[in-house]
This record gives sequence, structure tokens and C-alpha cells, in this order.
Amino acid sequence: MPAPTSIPHVVDVLTFRGAQAGPTPNLLIEIPHGATRTADFDDVAQRLTSRLPEGLVDFFHVNTDAGAPELGVALAHRLIKDDPTKSVAMLRCRVPRTFIDCNRRVDASPEDFKAGKVTPGLMPWVTSEDDRALLLQRYRAYVNAVDEAAALVMPNGGAMLLLHTYAPRTVGVEVDLDIVKSLHAAYAPDKEPTWPLRPEVDVIGTTVEGQSLAPAAVVERLAAALGPLKLTLARGESYPLHPSTLAHGHAVRWPGRTLCVEVRRDLLADPWAPFQQQRISDEACARLAGPFVEALRAFW
Repeated sequence: MPAPTSIPHVVDVLTFRGAQAGPTPNLLIEIPHGATRTADFDDVAQRLTSRLPEGLVDFFHVNTDAGAPELGVALAHRLIKDDPTKSVAMLRCRVPRTFIDCNRRVDASPEDFKAGKVTPGLMPWVTSEDDRALLLQRYRAYVNAVDEAAALVMPNGGAMLLLHTYAPRTVGVEVDLDIVKSLHAAYAPDKEPTWPLRPEVDVIGTTVEGQSLAPAAVVERLAAALGPLKLTLARGESYPLHPSTLAHGHAVRWPGRTLCVEVRRDLLADPWAPFQQQRISDEACARLAGPFVEALRAFW
């Protein structure tokens, strides 16, 4: 099966190969919320005819996984440096989840998304049928690329890292047409510190029924490796691995071979701020790459 290739405005496919690596990647890194640049937002926004909430780019910057692509690259370089027999394929989505989320089942109901404590698949401000068609076309192209990459990597003893980042605090706002106004109120200087602080790193692998789909050996090794950095690892504290997400489908299809992780953005951004494109620290990414590589060794 041929490896997937990059598609402009949909997916960047990057390959990192050790000097002694075989023909098939050993690790697939998926970054479904990898549209982190203002240009990613602008490319889609200017193509849509739906009336978008004023200042929607502010929601984009709060909600996208800033730092995840840079951490993925640092992790891949560290892995092949430490073990030149390994290679990595990394897929970075360039479709902003501000419009359609490429880690969601778009046919799931609003109740499903609320139960999973996740944002919707297709956002409520996308009202034009032409806009929906454009976004669904890009969504399907991305999902197909991930499925092709998984079919190449996973049957041969490979592993999959689903890499995410989240804002430092859990902010209780509704994703509706007033989202921008609500976010600015939530991030007011006197209000922001009152929201719950999220774990520094959280493995998202526990279903709503309480079953863990995360690989236990990898999780335990990651917890131990984060210790010297004085970072703690949570296990599903932020939200469950819900069937409304495509990550859940990967974990079920490839039992014991997938790891879904959230990293708090203020550990990577220099500095983190809610309503702007983030500047990501290379040093911070390199610092966190070590524990992840140490943990991923347990897959092999």
C-alpha cells in the first residue's frame, strides 16, 4: 500500500527515517488539530459564505492545538536519533477545527459531543450548504489519509500516537454563536484564574464506562519519565475517550497500540496567551520529547 502524501490545506505528511530503518514506519503520529497558524484560519474563512461570528479567529487560537506539531517533530527527531532502526510518519491536519473537527464523527449528535465533553464536529456557524460541502470534502480527505497511514503502519507491529495540546484551564463556555463574547468574558483578568487548572499531561484513554484503552506499560513508563521534569501524568482526568471522537475508533481497532495524550500548552508556548498565534519554544519541545520517546519504547 502506498504511503499517503501531503494535500494542500488538508494534511502535511512528514517522514523521519533513521539510518538503519526498514521500509515501513514504526510510529504514526497524528495531529488532527494541527491547523495552528492564523493563515490556516484565514484560508478557510475567506472561502466561506456563511455569516461567521465577529472575531472568530480568537476562538480559533484558544481552541487549536498550538505546540502539538512542534512537539511531534521534536519527538520524531529524538526517536530516530536514539534508535536509528526506527522511522516515523507524522500527519498534521491543516483543516481548522473552528469550522470542522477532523477528530470527530460528524454524524454524532450534539448530545454525544456533550457527553464526551468535546466540541462539535461541524460548527453551528457553518450554515451554507456549499460551505458544508467544502469542509466535508477536506474532512474526508484528511480522514482517508490517516486511515491509509494506519493501514500501512499498524499491521506490522507499529504504534500510533494521537498528540494534542489544550489550554491551561477548563473554561466553561458554550460553543454557539456567542462563543467569542463568552470567551473574552471567561478570560477576563479577574475571571480566568477561577477556572480549574488542567493536568500538565493527561492520557485520554478511559471510556465513559471506565474501561482503559491506553497501553498500560507505555503509560506507566511515561509517568516515570516525566517525574524528573517535576511533571505529573493524569489518566483521563480531563475528559473520556468518547465514541464521538475518531481517536476512540483507532484505539478500538488497534488495541494496545495507540496512545492519545493531551499536553498543557503553557508548557510549550513562550509565553502562552489565549487570543493570538503562539510562539512555541524549541527548548520546551525538546525537553518533553525525551520522556515521550522513553515511554514509546514500551511499544516495541
